[in-house]
Amino acid sequence: MIALLTGAGMALLFSLVGTPAFIRLLVKRGYGQIIRDDGPTSHHTKRGTPTMGGAVWVCSVVVAYFLTHLLMWLMNPHTSGPSASGLLLLGLTVGMGLVGFLDDFKKISKQQSLGLTAKGKLLLQGVVGISFALLALAFPDENGLTPASYNISLVRDIPWLNLAFGGTVVGAVLFVIWSNFLVTAASNGVNLTDGLDGLASGAAIMVFGAYILIGIWQRKYACPVIDPGVPCYEVRDPLDLSILAAIMSAALVGFLWWNTKPAKIFMGDTGSLAIGAAVAGFAILTRTELLLALIGGLFVIISLSVILQVGYFKLSGGKRIFKMAPLQHHFELKGWQETTVVVRFWILAGLFVGLGLCVFYADWLSAP
Repeated sequence: MIALLTGAGMALLFSLVGTPAFIRLLVKRGYGQIIRDDGPTSHHTKRGTPTMGGAVWVCSVVVAYFLTHLLMWLMNPHTSGPSASGLLLLGLTVGMGLVGFLDDFKKISKQQSLGLTAKGKLLLQGVVGISFALLALAFPDENGLTPASYNISLVRDIPWLNLAFGGTVVGAVLFVIWSNFLVTAASNGVNLTDGLDGLASGAAIMVFGAYILIGIWQRKYACPVIDPGVPCYEVRDPLDLSILAAIMSAALVGFLWWNTKPAKIFMGDTGSLAIGAAVAGFAILTRTELLLALIGGLFVIISLSVILQVGYFKLSGGKRIFKMAPLQHHFELKGWQETTVVVRFWILAGLFVGLGLCVFYADWLSAP
């Protein structure tokens, strides 16, 4: 618990202090947001607002994580250092952040709203995602647990949903596909949600908060720790994942201070892709993959709004379901104020997170 609070406190401080310094640097270099011409007209006033703020969040998370473990080691040299799960999740987050940074930098340098091509972005996301997936099946601990498993999970691994039914090679291939689907879907979901001041940041704070609680609970009832026959969780490094979730959530709180309306800085694809990848990584490493659809429910419905809009547009020959997709812009065009949309969507995000935690806890109560 000391490590969790220490890490969160440092991440909050680094983000709060580092973000305005980064804003000054971006303003000096003229790195401002490019606004879509087909977006809501009210957004045109945001043109030129510094972007790529997600870089501060990523750096705050990385520095706070390693400093936390360094301080814990100085206090007690017998304390274990960074875990395999924590390092893998950090690698996934930083990797996706770099993909987003390339996308943001291309937009800024060419002064256009389009960055990397869709194929180029998916290719780079695939490289990062495949590397994470393959490494997540390695590094067993003293109990033989690896960061990820071949089983698809809800609140723990589901035995009859074992991807290695045809052998470990088949299982590895299927797991890479499954893991990449989750990472790509989550990163693009947060990216689509990042359209209004503070919307994605506030929602992600709640999602990471859920994984703080899940990690703490899994650590308390880890399978090697409690008596046989008692329901437990086979998760490799739940406590370290909980610490990392606290660091990520706190760093986002610091960023939201500057990102709330009127935003002084946007997270850009640098932040949204990194945050989405981290969310998917938590689901994979805490063995709560299917539960992510509830915990990240806001990201799911916003992604579905885009899928439905594009699909219906093509099938109907040009008709639309929403005034504009993603969904948050539909309500803007209906006359809702931006702050109203953001707060109401935060409420939705909180309800989804609460529902996901209820399902997680209900499984424990109903276990034999």
